[in-house]
Amino acid sequence: MSTTTRRLTTAQALVRFLSAQYSERDGVRHRLIAGTWGIFGHGNVAGIGQALLEAGEDTMPFHQGRNEQSMVHAAVGYARQLNRLSAQAVTTSIGPGATNLVTGAALATINRLPVLLLPGDYFATRSADPLLQQLEHPVEADVSVNDTLRPVSRCFDRITRPEMLIPAALNAMRVLADPADTGAVTLALPQDVQAEAYDWPEEFFAERVWRVRRPAPDPLELAEAVRAIRAAERPLIVAGGGVHHSEAEEALKALVDATGIPVASTQAGKGSLRHDHPADLGGIGHTGTAVCDDIARTADLIIGVGTRYTDFTTASNTLFQQPGVRFVNLNITAFDAHKLAARPLVADARTALEALAEGLSGHRVDSAYEAEYRAGKARWEEVVEAAYRAEDSAVPTQTQVLGALDAVVGDDDVVINAAGSLPGDLHKLWRARGPRQYHLEYGYSCMGYEIPAGIGVQQAAPGTPVWSLVGDGTYLMMPTEIVTAVQEGLPVNLVLIQNHGYASIGGLSEEVGGERFGTAYRYRAADGTFSGAPLPVDLAANAASLGMDVIRAKTVGELRDALAAARASDRPTCVYVETDPTPTAPPAEAWWDVPVAEVASRDAASAARERYDGHAAARRRHL
Repeated sequence: MSTTTRRLTTAQALVRFLSAQYSERDGVRHRLIAGTWGIFGHGNVAGIGQALLEAGEDTMPFHQGRNEQSMVHAAVGYARQLNRLSAQAVTTSIGPGATNLVTGAALATINRLPVLLLPGDYFATRSADPLLQQLEHPVEADVSVNDTLRPVSRCFDRITRPEMLIPAALNAMRVLADPADTGAVTLALPQDVQAEAYDWPEEFFAERVWRVRRPAPDPLELAEAVRAIRAAERPLIVAGGGVHHSEAEEALKALVDATGIPVASTQAGKGSLRHDHPADLGGIGHTGTAVCDDIARTADLIIGVGTRYTDFTTASNTLFQQPGVRFVNLNITAFDAHKLAARPLVADARTALEALAEGLSGHRVDSAYEAEYRAGKARWEEVVEAAYRAEDSAVPTQTQVLGALDAVVGDDDVVINAAGSLPGDLHKLWRARGPRQYHLEYGYSCMGYEIPAGIGVQQAAPGTPVWSLVGDGTYLMMPTEIVTAVQEGLPVNLVLIQNHGYASIGGLSEEVGGERFGTAYRYRAADGTFSGAPLPVDLAANAASLGMDVIRAKTVGELRDALAAARASDRPTCVYVETDPTPTAPPAEAWWDVPVAEVASRDAASAARERYDGHAAARRRHL
């Protein structure tokens, strides 16, 4: 073993190390850390900042952000577009720069998407104590604000000596490249340690390839799954995000083509089959389609593939109502494979789906079952057409905005959304044409994700038309990365829908007896409520002031023209539309448990509680 060393600062060594890390799956290699986002302050400017400058763009590309949370969202969008095979790092100063990472870290870890966080930290030597922006804890003196990242990180370490970086950095790469263990990885870097020099062994900077495993299913688990599927009369596949992460779409299609088993999709799994495949029933659960939820209620076997089974998917444990229903869960993570007392099939999605197809050779569901779900699918398509249909001269409703966009996008376009009322409409109505087209962040449903995620997707797939769909509430949360899109010349298309408030939560508030309290963007009225005239906020002008091209559309016809113009543009473009609030989305086909006040003096809350108790009676535990 060579004893050659190289004298570098800790920050310089980290940047050099990251530049030599690669992932590999199926013989295809990617840079594991493809670039670094950063906002500099006194916790990282002289350490990581200097190291990035010294390394240069060829060694480690640098991206300038405007908000620390947004930088994480951009990195997450990048990693998701590339099936978790490549990630980005995010560096911040100490104090608020570091704590601004927490929401993005939670989003990444909940969605099992890799991102490397490099926040600055207080002096390890305590030569200056307290520092500017330091939180002093009188009992636990070694605590810093960065400890807020511990519960939302899949891996956390604090580098208080230069030599600690070697095992910490290697462990960080292991987690980032592990499909069963990935998420946000945090290396907290005291600013004095970042600038401290050390004699690093040359082997630390050698090129390393982290192979992304495709573990095969255990033979006994596979045999049990095959027996269960062969015995089922009404099986249903629930496709989650793991189908996409594993690039298992073709394996799923092959299994479905051979067996006739229908497929429901979670928000993360939508697009696992093309919308026009005869076995694709669309979204499942609270925001699901009528045909999908009807089949789910009577299914005797649920085959989960890469899904976490959130409450939206299971309709808060009221959806799967067949008395003898059982579950087979195919998941690379054992934690998820065992949910709902399932027969676990712990394996890579593509590998296991191929094995299931082989084990089920010659098996096919009854033709009457196929005819039933295909007829239901045809009826739902009529619902979609009705929701999309509009006269050119009409002011569009929100679902008609989606219909206009549906007419413009190509198979490879990417549609991004995360929060508000749009996720429900999209899950029910969107016709996903490709495996990467439907990009919904619904694990954390984080307002503000859409615009920076669009930037990350554009970085990962240059030349791909990207559509970030946001309402006015989400836009006002975090429009800052528009500046970054303009600076980098990334032609993200922003569809900005003005509906004067938190429309989704307003509807939920009404349902649970909250009477839309505090959800409208309006002036205060004489009675003190927010029920006056709409606020005179011009969001289109704001987007233009940040450097975007803006097209205002007032009618459906103008909207179609505006969307086509945006798609043809090579600049970041905002299509602004004020919608008709008349509901045109199909109602929820399944319940979602949001507890309602058990006692109240207002009639709306009392009535809501009565409805709640009726739905809650249908909850069950799958044991």
